Amino acid sequence: MQSQDVAPRPRPASAAAPGPAVDVEQAEAALVEHYPRLVRLAYLVLPPSLGRNRRVLTAHALAQRTLPRGRSSGDTAIVPAQQTAEGRDGDPGYAYVRLRVLRTALQAGRPLTFRAWPNRAQLPPLLPQVWGLRLFPRSGGADELALDQRLSALSAPARAAYVLRGLEGLADADVREVLAAAGEEDPAAALAEADRVSGADADEAGKRYGLLASPEFDPCSLHARPTDLMRRRQHTKAAIAAAVAVTVCGALLGMPGDGWGPDGAAAPPYAQNPAAQAALDPTRLTLVPAAAWESSARTDFSVWPARGALTGDKGLLRRALAVWARPGESVRVSATPGTPSGAPPGPPQLLYAGEVDQGRVVLFHDGLRIVRYAEAKDGSRGAALDFARVDGATGADASAVVLGRSDGNVRYLAAPWVRTAAVRDLLKAASGAAGAAGATRLALSADGVSEPFAGPALQSGACRSWNVLELTDRTGTRLLADLGELTPVRLTAGRPGQPRDASAADWGPLACSLAAVRGQGVRTVNSWQFARQSLPDASGTADWLCTRADTWRGGGPLVLAQFHAPGQPQGAVAAKAENASACGAKDPHVLAGVLWKSAEDGWYLLAAGGRDTASIRATGGVDGAAEGNLLAVRTEQGARAGLEGTLESGREITGLR
Repeated sequence: MQSQDVAPRPRPASAAAPGPAVDVEQAEAALVEHYPRLVRLAYLVLPPSLGRNRRVLTAHALAQRTLPRGRSSGDTAIVPAQQTAEGRDGDPGYAYVRLRVLRTALQAGRPLTFRAWPNRAQLPPLLPQVWGLRLFPRSGGADELALDQRLSALSAPARAAYVLRGLEGLADADVREVLAAAGEEDPAAALAEADRVSGADADEAGKRYGLLASPEFDPCSLHARPTDLMRRRQHTKAAIAAAVAVTVCGALLGMPGDGWGPDGAAAPPYAQNPAAQAALDPTRLTLVPAAAWESSARTDFSVWPARGALTGDKGLLRRALAVWARPGESVRVSATPGTPSGAPPGPPQLLYAGEVDQGRVVLFHDGLRIVRYAEAKDGSRGAALDFARVDGATGADASAVVLGRSDGNVRYLAAPWVRTAAVRDLLKAASGAAGAAGATRLALSADGVSEPFAGPALQSGACRSWNVLELTDRTGTRLLADLGELTPVRLTAGRPGQPRDASAADWGPLACSLAAVRGQGVRTVNSWQFARQSLPDASGTADWLCTRADTWRGGGPLVLAQFHAPGQPQGAVAAKAENASACGAKDPHVLAGVLWKSAEDGWYLLAAGGRDTASIRATGGVDGAAEGNLLAVRTEQGARAGLEGTLESGREITGLR
């Protein structure tokens, strides 16, 4: 189930007037039609401390209990502006069930006390119930995580005000009326508190409001995972014998609460294996001395010293190790493709422990993976756990690790051998604007932590800028690109098998094509100009380039053949292939073509291969052939053709598609 509603633009406030009573048929029709939206509203207002599984079930329960008990609701406390609007916003039935959902969600967030009987909304829902599974929405990106952390810091009325603004598109006056009707004593204070998340920047606020429609906050589109199977099997008989006691204890333990236990957000332990226990002991972590890298023959993660102000915080390190071994339901886990996310095989190496922006971050290395643990500084429950494969990393591949992302900015921890850092926009380098291609110096702290800088700007399919990290050490300068993972990608240039560290000029025309390999566990991306071609009708000279993204896991490379015409700041992707050997060290050969329009409006099939291509033939909708590694055949718009080539060795190759 996925909600298809889109948040409307805010409307001006209107004068208050009581609305009509709503009968049960109207309320039921509105509930059925807008059920995904109402459940999302409840999920966003409920306190994050409930945990994602209980939060999902409670949101569904609150939405399903909104129907009036009698034939009519008798409740006319709705926003008058919604009675004169069209569609959902003009439906009194929708206004009624939304008010009921909001009221019970606010009640569910109030703590239980011994001074009064608990409200039904404060107790775990009787229905729906799911046995043997944990349910939670799909994980979003860094922006969704940042918004969720901001919302968790607000009070329940402030969250409700923010959601009514962003998801429902209500003006502030209408928000005050709805909150007052829901039983809140000070709606103005809730709006003022919500402003801390919205901020003064209208564009940034609009972007954050748009995130409310993300799958991250959709409790109708869910992932399912089993509960602890071994423990469930071992304790079935004991649970039957002690059913009454377990019910009472479970109700008490399930109450919302703040603060960390000894193991933080970790799930209950299920094994007492000595090796596993040793891996969870913070006193047995591997701590490399600060100057070890200077005398070591190796330049990899194994010689990174332990840095950060919290390397001596045993409580933080214990929580991080416990969550790594047993991530609970409130932990967001991500891993690059091909990276195992299991517990540490033994005591890992500590790379960093310290405060980063609004959280505390710990970095580990276990020889195969970099593991990043992050928790909020305010003590709110939940954590993030990220895994990235780095086996075989050395030198430039082990130069930096992402410490944190916030509001589109990224902050790195640099290797101890890095001397200087800078930021460079590849698109400005490609444009050749005067004074625009220079690098901006990036400050590094004594611990090697960089100041934050804007990552690649991708919005609505447009590539507006592509900032890369430029690191310099005693061996040279290299470019590293952020593709949304823990480790940045090294950019190289040159013939396959003989790559060198790339310059901004090498990657300026190709920067936007890096978006095609985001989140794929990429280790390096190489650019190779395999041909230059004089264009028909005296249209200038074009470059043919091949980019190959190789992954940490070895398999799954992505190959792009790009055609860079004169006067164009960015190359056009002519062909691509996955799991292909082309443009690689073992098979450097490549053949690609493109349908191109000349300056005189003539259409041509252009094709090119590497220098060792002896001939090229066009097949299918276009008939033509040429000796050598270049082909240009006059054709018509929309023509479709295949390409075949013969190498000087006599081997036949086909064109990338």
